[in-house]
Amino acid sequence: MAERGAHLTTAAAEGRPSIFEVLAQDSLMNAVKPALEHAVKILAESNPARYGVLWRKFDEIYAILDLLLQHHFLLHTSSSFSENFYGLKRVGPDDSRRAHHGLGHRRHLRSLLLLVLLPYLRTKLEKVLARQRDEDDFSIRMPQSLAQKMYRAFLAAYPYVCMVWDGWSFCHQLLYVFGNARTHSPLLWLAGVRLSHLTVQDIHSLDLKPVGRALTSSQSFGGRLQRVFSTVVGNVAMSLSTGLSMGVFFLQFLEWWYSSENQTTMKSLTSLPTPPPPLHLEDQDAAPMHSKVCPLCRKVRSNDTALATSGYVFCYRCIYTHVKTNHRCPLTGYPSELQHLIKLYSPEA
Repeated sequence: MAERGAHLTTAAAEGRPSIFEVLAQDSLMNAVKPALEHAVKILAESNPARYGVLWRKFDEIYAILDLLLQHHFLLHTSSSFSENFYGLKRVGPDDSRRAHHGLGHRRHLRSLLLLVLLPYLRTKLEKVLARQRDEDDFSIRMPQSLAQKMYRAFLAAYPYVCMVWDGWSFCHQLLYVFGNARTHSPLLWLAGVRLSHLTVQDIHSLDLKPVGRALTSSQSFGGRLQRVFSTVVGNVAMSLSTGLSMGVFFLQFLEWWYSSENQTTMKSLTSLPTPPPPLHLEDQDAAPMHSKVCPLCRKVRSNDTALATSGYVFCYRCIYTHVKTNHRCPLTGYPSELQHLIKLYSPEA
């Protein structure tokens, strides 16, 4: 029955890939980013002074590398990295166009923006939304102007926009399964392309594609500079693609290994017995005064709050402002976020 169902969704008469192939290539890049992010987080925690900037600017660095990678594959194979990994290509109205000829300037630019820019903006919006939820949880209300109110209204409507988008994507996939749509994703529809298998001629042309002419003295300085820049970008993208091709399964394994479900299982197997609670100190005044001083303001702490990444205790207002601005512990430099703040309650007398 499974083979028969796969055959029905292939639509061999039109040369379309099956729904399983297109969903598999969609999930490939979605698994690569979390795995790389976790690796960068480990580096940042091991040496915050040297690798902390990689963690703080991870979204921007990943977007630049992804831009180079996707531009290289769209230009040379008419497909994204994940699509090329599964032997697929993007085609426009002209089905006879070979993969190594590219998509054309307009479709190439639209595909690049939808592959790189849209996911980057969505990631940043979701982080801003998470910070807003943290502020709401801590009951922080800053003075709001009209622009700030409109900004918060947009953030409040963003989850509903995501729900509409997910519903649209699901309808596209259903229509694609039943053969009533040429694309399985709204992103492909907006880019004006659809997916198709690489033909034998495409593979042969990609294998025999010339590397390019060597630089000659008769070329203008601008032309030589552009060719050198294109060569450097192409080499960087090729290095990235080769590394991802070799490590994609390892990255998927990392993504699974550090998933919440697997971590819960590992913690249940390796967790230590819970230590007993500390003894209640009868004489609270006997504690040394320096233990009650906030490391930031150097005053007696008010509204004690611990930072989970380092264990130090601060005034809530001091550590909230510092973490929101710098995203790190002020004493250890460990990468930290607002969700790492823990309110401490003194024992009742």
